[in-house]
Amino acid sequence: MANITLYELPGCPYCMKVTDKLDELDLEYDVVEVPRAHGARTEVEEISGQTGVPVIVDEEHGVDAMAESDDIVAYLEETYGA
Repeated sequence: MANITLYELPGCPYCMKVTDKLDELDLEYDVVEVPRAHGARTEVEEISGQTGVPVIVDEEHGVDAMAESDDIVAYLEETYGA
């Protein structure tokens, strides 16, 4: 099991931006696909307080729920980049 969990919606361009960075950095991560309907996204809402995706959880670094693709990409680069 990976330390990073990504909550995403397949086909979401913001989610793809994050997966591209995760793959670029060769990081292992688990994916949780959220339902299309915002009202059914209870799991990601419980974790992050909102229904938007992407959201990552990085247990190793104490990140309980980080949203916004630009923030996530910057965090990944700063934390795991060269």
